[in-house]
Amino acid sequence: MPATTPYRIRTISEFHRLKGLPKPEHPLISVVNFEAIRELKEDDPRTFIQNYYSIALKRNFNAKIKYGQQEYDFDEGVMFFIAPGQVFSILADGPIQHTGWLLLIHPDFFWNKPLAKKIHQYEYFSYSVHEALYLSEKEETMITGIIQGIAQEYQSNIDKFSQDVILSQLELLLTYSERFYHRQFITRRVANHQILGRLEDLLTEYFNNESLTEKGLPTVQYVAERLNVSPGYLGSLLKTLTGQNTQQHIHEKLIEKAKEKLSTTDLSVSEIAYELGFVHSQSFSKLFKAKTNLSPLEFRQSFN
Repeated sequence: MPATTPYRIRTISEFHRLKGLPKPEHPLISVVNFEAIRELKEDDPRTFIQNYYSIALKRNFNAKIKYGQQEYDFDEGVMFFIAPGQVFSILADGPIQHTGWLLLIHPDFFWNKPLAKKIHQYEYFSYSVHEALYLSEKEETMITGIIQGIAQEYQSNIDKFSQDVILSQLELLLTYSERFYHRQFITRRVANHQILGRLEDLLTEYFNNESLTEKGLPTVQYVAERLNVSPGYLGSLLKTLTGQNTQQHIHEKLIEKAKEKLSTTDLSVSEIAYELGFVHSQSFSKLFKAKTNLSPLEFRQSFN
C-alpha cells in the first residue's frame, strides 16, 4: 500500500485486530493501555483515517504525528484528540514507545443523544489544534481516573443505565479538556500574540494594495490559510485574546481604512466604497454606520 494512501479503520474491532489486541468487550467503545499494543511492523500502514473518535493520553512518546497537513506537537502536552474522517500519520524512525491510555468511541454509541450534536463544539478534535494538551500531574490523574471509570463501567454487567453513565463520564472528560485547552490558549500568549501580529500585518498589507478593488474584502478562509491555521482555530484564538472573531477584525481594519479615506481625501462615498471592494455603496454605508453609529458623510462632516 502506498505511503500516501490512508488506511481506513472502520470499526473499533478492526483497530483491535490491527494492533494485536483481544476482541473489544464492547463494539462501540474501548479503553486500551498503550503498553498492550504491539509494535508497528515495517509493512504496517502509517497513515490512517478512522470512523470513530479517539482520545489519547500519551507519555514518553518518541514518534511524531502528522494531523491533516501539519505536525502535531507533543513536546509539552500529553492529550491528543482525533475525530472520525480525519487523516493522521505516524512518523517514526524506529520502534515506537509510549505509555498511557487510548479511549475509542464510535459515533453510534451516542446516536440520538445530546452529545451527538454537542461533540462538534469541541474544536480540539479538528485539524485546527496542532499541539497536545498539557496536563499537570493532578489533572492527569483526574483524567486517567475518568478514562478508567469508563472502562470499568462497560466491562461490568451492562444494564439500562450503562450507556448514560458512560456518556456522563465522557462529557465530564470533554468539558475538563475544554477548560484545560482554554487555559493553554491563555498561558501561551507569546505564540498566540505572534499570530495576532501576523494577522495585523496581513490585513494591513491587503488593505494598502490593490487587492480590495480587485478581489473585495478578504474572507475568513483566506486569512486563516495565509496564517496556516484553520478558520475555527483562528476564531477561537482571537475571541480568547481580543473578544472579537476573525470577521470582526477584518471589518475593524476596513472601517479604519474607510475613516482614513473619508478624513484625508476628497473622494466621494461611492468612490471610497469601490476602492474598499464594495460593488454597492449602500452596503458600505450600512456597515460603516453599524460599526461607528455615523454615516460616512456624517463622519466626514465631523472634521469640518
